[in-house]
Amino acid sequence: MFEFGRKPFLSPQFAIKAASAPWEFAGATALRIKVFCEEQQIFQGHDRDDVDHRALPLVAVSTLAGEADEVVGTVRIHEEEPRIWWGSRLAVAESHRRVGRLGAELIRLAVSSANAFGCDRFYAHVQEQNVRLFERLHWSCLEPIDIHGKRHMKMEANLDAYPPFETPANGWTMPLRGRQ
Repeated sequence: MFEFGRKPFLSPQFAIKAASAPWEFAGATALRIKVFCEEQQIFQGHDRDDVDHRALPLVAVSTLAGEADEVVGTVRIHEEEPRIWWGSRLAVAESHRRVGRLGAELIRLAVSSANAFGCDRFYAHVQEQNVRLFERLHWSCLEPIDIHGKRHMKMEANLDAYPPFETPANGWTMPLRGRQ
C-alpha cells in the first residue's frame, strides 16, 4: 500500500476469489498470522491446523493499475462431513477494514461456493464482535461457545440467501467503497 500525502493509497478495485497462485496462498497465511497471532494473540507463531490440509482458502486481493497486488482478506472453507461445510479464519488486513465490504464479500464467496459444491448446512464460529455483521448477511445464532479463550457464536448461514457460485477460482471484482 502506497502513501501519498497523509492518507494511504487504497486500491480502487479488489478481486474476491479462491487462492490459486503460490503468492496468494502465502499472502493468506501471512495475513492470518498478522491478525490471529500478532493482533489478537490467539495463537503463538502460526494458526495452522489440520483443517488447512483439506480447506479451500479464499482471498480478497487488492489491485494496482489493474494488476493483482496484495492479499488483504482471507477465509477458508471445508467440508467437515458430507454436505456439512464450515467457514473459518476470516481475516481482513487492518488497513482495509473500513474500505467497504471485503469481509462480507469473502463470506458471500465462501457460502455460495460451498452451496455449489452440494452444501446442505454451512456453519462458522464467529467472534462476538462480528455477530451483527453475520446476522445482517442472513446468518442465525445457534449457541455461544468459548474457543481459544475468546467468546464466539456458532452460526448458520441461510443458504437461500447465497445462490450457488460454481467458479470460485474466477471469483469476481468489486470496487472500493468507503474510506477511513
